Amino acid sequence: MTKKDSLDDFLDDVEEAAAEELAEEVAEITDEAAEIDSLRAERDALQDKFMRALADAENARKRSERDRKEAENYGGSKLARDLLSVYDNMKRALQAASDAEGDAAAALMEGVELTMRELIKTFSKHGIEPIAPEVGDKFDPQHHQAMFEAPVPGTKAGDIIQVAAEGFMLYDRLLRPAQVGVSSTPG
Repeated sequence: MTKKDSLDDFLDDVEEAAAEELAEEVAEITDEAAEIDSLRAERDALQDKFMRALADAENARKRSERDRKEAENYGGSKLARDLLSVYDNMKRALQAASDAEGDAAAALMEGVELTMRELIKTFSKHGIEPIAPEVGDKFDPQHHQAMFEAPVPGTKAGDIIQVAAEGFMLYDRLLRPAQVGVSSTPG
């Protein structure tokens, strides 16, 4: 072999080694790029899961706050509904006592009136408000319950002609409708 041939072989070996080294570096860079893409995809998936978990936690907080307020406002509705009969009986007692005469009845009536005022004050404090329709008001099926219907001259169909019992609202919910008599079209 001549010097030129050996130099060419040497240069070929150097070029081949450089090409192999370059190919290894390219393969390494390609592997690293694939790993970076994989890590980015994993990061994005974890970020999405985190955002969903954060949204779920916020929704749960809002739902529990709404449930807490609802329980606070309406949790005692069964007790309140049961106390309405006490209110009705006290009102009847006051009406009956006003018909009776005498000093003995006056002291009893004063005690019942004080108890009635305290009951009304407690109702108001807890969001219980009366529905007290008047004779001549228009019947509202959202707040009134028709107990009977009768033709009464001088009235229009759907007018209240008698109030049998007051109704009550617990905040924005109907606790008990007012029980009323309603006019039908006079014949």
